[in-house]
Amino acid sequence: MKQLATFLMLALVLASCGTKIPYTTAIRDEFTLDSEEKLRQVQFYTSHTIILNQISQQSSELTTQNGALVSSTNSQSESVVIPAGTRCIFESFGDAGQLNVRFETGDQRYIPFATKSDGASIRRFYLDADWSAQGGARINYGGNQYKVDLSRGAPRAAHLLIVKKKLERTKRKERVVRGLKV
Repeated sequence: MKQLATFLMLALVLASCGTKIPYTTAIRDEFTLDSEEKLRQVQFYTSHTIILNQISQQSSELTTQNGALVSSTNSQSESVVIPAGTRCIFESFGDAGQLNVRFETGDQRYIPFATKSDGASIRRFYLDADWSAQGGARINYGGNQYKVDLSRGAPRAAHLLIVKKKLERTKRKERVVRGLKV
């Protein structure tokens, strides 16, 4: 009896959990998520790991007092890693209809996601980087230019996910009719 009760509780918990599905134009239209206030109430997630790298180098060449030539190079690197399944929130709409989503607080710390123009009627919102930039894909994050790491993670396939729950309530009423007597 205890095993049956445990099984029923586990089944109830699993049935009440939502599943992560891609955020698409069909979902947007079904739930009329066309305004900023409605989108701010939705919890988004990333589907794949996104890694952004920023490398800045400074080099200088000078001469010392005794005539030696000195070549100096300083480099500084910063990586921003956004693992798959990371929660994010809607920040604003972009100039071309992108969804700018925020993963952390800070000035301009958001990443744009946009639909691909592949002709399909139901489209996902993918990471919107400058994929044709010389030297690799680039994206602005926090006011700085970052290079999207294409070797780790899957940034080209990274898209937004949402949790969708299905609630079904059935009210059932049953009564026994005794019949009529003459």
